[in-house]
Amino acid sequence: MINGKRIGVIMPAYNAAKTLEKTVAEFPDIVDVKILVDDGSRDETVQIANRLGLKVFVHEKNYGYGRNQQTCYREALLAGVDIAVMVHPDYQYTPLLVTAMASMIAYGVYDVVLGSRIIGGQALRGGMPMYKYVANRCLTAFQNVLTGAKLSEYHTGYRAFSKEVLVDLPLLENSDDFVFDNEVLAQCIIFGYRVGEVSCPTKYFKEASSINFRRSVKYGLGVVNTTVKCWLQRLGVAHYRLFCRSGRKLLMDYYCASALAREEAEIRGHAEKS
Repeated sequence: MINGKRIGVIMPAYNAAKTLEKTVAEFPDIVDVKILVDDGSRDETVQIANRLGLKVFVHEKNYGYGRNQQTCYREALLAGVDIAVMVHPDYQYTPLLVTAMASMIAYGVYDVVLGSRIIGGQALRGGMPMYKYVANRCLTAFQNVLTGAKLSEYHTGYRAFSKEVLVDLPLLENSDDFVFDNEVLAQCIIFGYRVGEVSCPTKYFKEASSINFRRSVKYGLGVVNTTVKCWLQRLGVAHYRLFCRSGRKLLMDYYCASALAREEAEIRGHAEKS
């Protein structure tokens, strides 16, 4: 815990068997809950996660990175965490920064904290391919102009959120694919949440997950689309469910399903008595 806040680390995993144990070994002692959601891995990710004592949830098939995060954050909320930090189990980002990122939220400085690969010039030194670096800088400049924010990058996978943000955002309106990350930040900007950044070293190596060029292009187009929607929403020219406070939220389906289950149980109980 930090300042009385319960800290959870969530890991969206897909074929992370080679790097999972190394990642978990660096978790700081302040972490109260460790959750891994496996998105249909074909290796031993689940077995290793169970051996490490993580709370493990398994998708029966590969739904996508965005859907995986939805499950991660939902289970974190149900586990009672106050701050959820997403750490990729591929060891690309160091878990040693969990304490710093969570602290910035626990003490009320920010609502959301990002681990930036750009601050301090860490990205290229860590092995980020040049085409990804150039795309990152161009997209980020474009997004800062249209969203009105001043972030060093929008594309890091290292993120920490307060419980209030995760409960409030309509995350079930977001994509199941990689652009989910960008949609979340656009929602945070529209909803007025405070977003902070810390400098984060990164490592690119064979075992670290990374999308290929084709999927990078698809992601980039998705980012442009999301950013334009954010801009139009800010201007009041258009309105999207993505940015609607009444949109579908993480715990909405859970509570609806629970209420339905209770209702069905009561009906069965009345039937058995009669």
